[in-house]
Amino acid sequence: MAEAQTPDKITHRLWALTEPALHEAVAEDLAGRRALIADGHHRYATYRQLQELCRGQHGPGPWDRGLTLLVDSSSYGPQVHAIHRVLVGVRLPDILDRLGSGATVTPVTSPADGLSRAREFAGFAVVLSDGERSVLLEDADGALAAAAVATGDVPALAELDVSVLHRGLVGAVLGLPDSVEQVGYAHSEAEAIAAARKSGGAAVLLRPTPVAAVAAVAAAGGRMPRKSTLFTPKPASGLVMRRFADEQAAAAR
Repeated sequence: MAEAQTPDKITHRLWALTEPALHEAVAEDLAGRRALIADGHHRYATYRQLQELCRGQHGPGPWDRGLTLLVDSSSYGPQVHAIHRVLVGVRLPDILDRLGSGATVTPVTSPADGLSRAREFAGFAVVLSDGERSVLLEDADGALAAAAVATGDVPALAELDVSVLHRGLVGAVLGLPDSVEQVGYAHSEAEAIAAARKSGGAAVLLRPTPVAAVAAVAAAGGRMPRKSTLFTPKPASGLVMRRFADEQAAAAR
């Protein structure tokens, strides 16, 4: 068994199950089930490209199997956290000036207060903050959500807060390029507000994406927008290493 503790004080334990009968039982149980790639579809796409490359050069091999963390969501429901945005160099007053009359803007005492209120609103709602002032933005007339609808999209995709933010607010209202240079990412409210202060811009604080919404997008054949979910818990990076060379050497024995 291997054990490690990461800086966030989470202890990770890893052990191997080597009994063939157990492997067969697990394989039989999983054969009729479906899995949702909840956090890391870009890694899966990269793995498939690597598999294709290795197959072309060497034929079948250990690259035909990939590592994954499989979680029983009925017993261990995932926790989803928001990934916030930073509109680099875009002042809060300028954002508010560009909003249409259908949007409702309410001053809040703190970002936390705004996010608490946002959870009670059924439509698109975010908190905008520059570190000095925070407001709750609600898409009261649905204009921002309407601007997020794209031809060929599955309906569930356009309903996501991140889709409305990037397509409706960033693109349609502000006319900004949807690039990582213009729209930054932050994993905490404090990090987002600090980055907004530094750039002279505004933080956009989001609600977590509901697990049901992620499942609806996947079931409809869609793909979640980048940086739209942060699932926890997850194993520490590097906890499991799998080298093709080791498996090739074992197979040659």
